[in-house]
Amino acid sequence: MAGTAADREWLRAGRVGRPHGLDGSFLVADPNPELLRSAETVTIGGVARTIERRAGHDRRVILRLEGCADRDAADALRGQDLFVGRERAPALGEDEWWAEDLEGCAVRDGDRVVGTVVRLLALPSCEVLEVERAHGGDALLVPLVSDAVRRVDVERHEIDVNLAFLGEE
Repeated sequence: MAGTAADREWLRAGRVGRPHGLDGSFLVADPNPELLRSAETVTIGGVARTIERRAGHDRRVILRLEGCADRDAADALRGQDLFVGRERAPALGEDEWWAEDLEGCAVRDGDRVVGTVVRLLALPSCEVLEVERAHGGDALLVPLVSDAVRRVDVERHEIDVNLAFLGEE
């Protein structure tokens, strides 16, 4: 569901993991707890499904969906992405963004082109932007801290970074 303007209506909430028990429940891989905590439905493969059971905790989310009544049905969904409509997402605070809004952004240091955001990674110390460099080479990892990121303009799809702080000249 990612890639087009219409897809911006959706936020990725996780991926169906292995079955959990016999009743159709499954573990959610790479969960976005903020989205899953308040969602009543998720969309898988373009089909909206009601969440019938929610268990576990933020790092180990367990769901059972409407129409998923046994272990085999849960296993058949394994690997598929779970999406929540952006209109159902909780409000973000200042200087917070959904990963989908940062992916694909042009990265610059002032007027200098640096590259494009490939994805947002959650590391133990902070979240970082993985940037594919415009002129090739290894990816640049930019921590989402004020010393490294001067400005994020989601509307213009641009991020201004401080390469000197990152040890890049």
